[in-house]
Amino acid sequence: MAEAFNDMSLPAAKAERYAAVAQEIAAVLDGEPNRVARMATIASMLASAFDHYFWAGFYVVDPDRDRELVVGPYQGTLGCLRIAFGRGVCGAAAETRQTQLVPDVHAFPGHIACDVRSASEIVVPVFDGEGALIAVFDVDATEPEAFDETDARWLEEILRHAFAGTGDRSTIP
Repeated sequence: MAEAFNDMSLPAAKAERYAAVAQEIAAVLDGEPNRVARMATIASMLASAFDHYFWAGFYVVDPDRDRELVVGPYQGTLGCLRIAFGRGVCGAAAETRQTQLVPDVHAFPGHIACDVRSASEIVVPVFDGEGALIAVFDVDATEPEAFDETDARWLEEILRHAFAGTGDRSTIP
């Protein structure tokens, strides 16, 4: 399955590309219960599919530390190891449980610069089937305004499908 994705030609238009990648992610993850494997696969497939993804990965809610995220599977340069809820873009997404779409990270109060080349960012909270926050998915780009509502909608859908347990590929738009 992974070999077929690596050789796949994807549509140029962003929404159509997300649709194709969402279907492939659902197919690859079908039957895989391990959360880390699911996260690693999603980060890898999305980073491979989109040139504007400079860094893509998960910060996982640490069950041993109150209100703290710890770096999980990712693609890109060295990431921050730990982020407190409410701190930076990832911490804001964890705190508010809402997607953070940041066109200019330098204008975001309290932005954490894990890599100074980051210029824009999107962070999507990830929930399990019971609605508990389990992680945030963070994507950085080196260009300002690299992300928009199309990215937000598709990432939310891909992550909901992968971790909230819908299990039915037909729910991918």
